[in-house]
Amino acid sequence: MNENKIKKLVILGGGTAGWMTASLIVKTLGKAIEIVLVESDKIGTVGVGEATIPPIVNFNQALGLDEREFLRETKGTIKLGIQFENWWKKGESYMHAFGSVGKNFPFCDFHHFWRRSCLEGNETSLWDYSLNYQAAIHDKFAHLARIQNTSLPGLTYAYHFDAGLYAQFLRRYSESKGVQRVEGTVQEVQVHRDTGFVEGLLLEGGERIAGDLFVDCTGMAALLIEKTLGVGFQEWSQWLPCDRAQAVPSAATAAPVPYTRSIAHEAGWQWQIPLRHRTGNGLVYSSAHWSDEQARDVLMRNLPGEALAEPKTIAFRTGRREAPWHKNVISIGLSSGFLEPLESTSIHLIQTAATRLAKLFPHRGIRPEEVAEFNRQSQVEMERIRDFIILHYKANERRDSDFWRTCETMDIPDSLREKVALFAKTGKLFRDYDDLFAEAAWQQVLIGQGIVPEDYHPLADALSKEQLADLLESLKTLIDGTVKGLPDHKHFLSLID
Repeated sequence: MNENKIKKLVILGGGTAGWMTASLIVKTLGKAIEIVLVESDKIGTVGVGEATIPPIVNFNQALGLDEREFLRETKGTIKLGIQFENWWKKGESYMHAFGSVGKNFPFCDFHHFWRRSCLEGNETSLWDYSLNYQAAIHDKFAHLARIQNTSLPGLTYAYHFDAGLYAQFLRRYSESKGVQRVEGTVQEVQVHRDTGFVEGLLLEGGERIAGDLFVDCTGMAALLIEKTLGVGFQEWSQWLPCDRAQAVPSAATAAPVPYTRSIAHEAGWQWQIPLRHRTGNGLVYSSAHWSDEQARDVLMRNLPGEALAEPKTIAFRTGRREAPWHKNVISIGLSSGFLEPLESTSIHLIQTAATRLAKLFPHRGIRPEEVAEFNRQSQVEMERIRDFIILHYKANERRDSDFWRTCETMDIPDSLREKVALFAKTGKLFRDYDDLFAEAAWQQVLIGQGIVPEDYHPLADALSKEQLADLLESLKTLIDGTVKGLPDHKHFLSLID
């Protein structure tokens, strides 16, 4: 049995995917195995994104990273949510704010009480009861676990950061804990002729890197999982029509706000991510509706500051690898699939894949049961996130372009159609197993995109009209008072240096 023990892990490719994987595996298993990361300075990285979601805080804490040092080294800022502009209708906006909304009751979420109040004539917004939203639009932030003198949760946050600087930061961390970095470009992937397992990487200079288990972090090139092992790819372009992106940094013109902006245009959408030293910008679009020149023009005309470089064009396929773990190769990052960064899930998918590998690491040889479970979890996770992103496109009332009219009439997966139908009629919503996004996230996007439930849960009638009014008023007063007492986001950032 010891003959098959995994003694050496080889990660091919650096960037965010490679170094996040290396850092977590060396932290959890570094004393048990040898870890080598092979990357080439000649090969650029896509830089999967600069905006994250709250689980990244847990990832950094698991590594033992100091938050102030991390924010300082990556030019990071705080993120409390994503502001969606022009998605439902032109001129309309809403936020997917992190954290909870209002106060949930047993068997009945807060939005049912809010919906009942609306049907009785109350004109407040659901977001009046979101601490994260109110803090975001008022440019406020501080670490706040609970609202003072209550059991209500405080602020839930993530980060904006420079993905390239984050990779460098994690490289220093990983190397300090024993990860060996090898500089080089792969000339040949050596495969065992009988088993089909990858045995080693032959580099251009003649050096050979052997290993027992390989992680493919080569991005869309997918050198090991696709080009070597031939694992197929399941496309989702029938539901997610965008297939190209252009990205460009611009000069910072004001203090960074604590949220990401997602601005819908006639054939795609634009992101704006505020860092401490610049703003990250990009445009995701459909090549069937816009040429690269048209997209470039829209992006450059809508920059919040002076462009600091020429736009970089990226072609992509939306979908997932049919088997992200095959034989002794595990694909992590863009080699395992791609979902556009609408909900900032790219870095999170690296995090969860690396975590999954740590939990299912093959101690004494690769067992098919572990491989099957890794692939099952990967599929469920990707499909749940896919549905959430499709919702943004499907639930629109824009009639100003072919792109949006096509999205509004397209067929959608049964899993999403059933969820939307239940919510629209009853207001009831259930989080699926392994769904990344909690009920509050789905509620905000559904309502923000115009799907307001016709009815509410009968438990919302447990309060009298006066009690309901008191509940809503006290929650709003509590949230407003809490936000008023928070320091500015700019002040929080000033304490980092």
